Amino acid sequence: MCSMSRRGNCLDNAVLESWNKTLKAELGDHFESPADAKTKLFDYIEVFYNQQRRHSTLGYLGPAAFERAAVKLVVMQVA
Repeated sequence: MCSMSRRGNCLDNAVLESWNKTLKAELGDHFESPADAKTKLFDYIEVFYNQQRRHSTLGYLGPAAFERAAVKLVVMQVA
């Protein structure tokens, strides 16, 4: 993937590089076929990463739990 920033800006892809590192460490980077890669990547992202994996930036909650808590907080403030 090419950089979308000006030359010399070393932090422009930091988030993407961090994601790639996590993905490779937890899932690997070799698959038997493109269909295998598609299936495993979908399961990792939609089933594990977005639902179960805890994220330090979200107070060690999974993204789905964090969103549910945020919605509950908003509803309580409106009521």
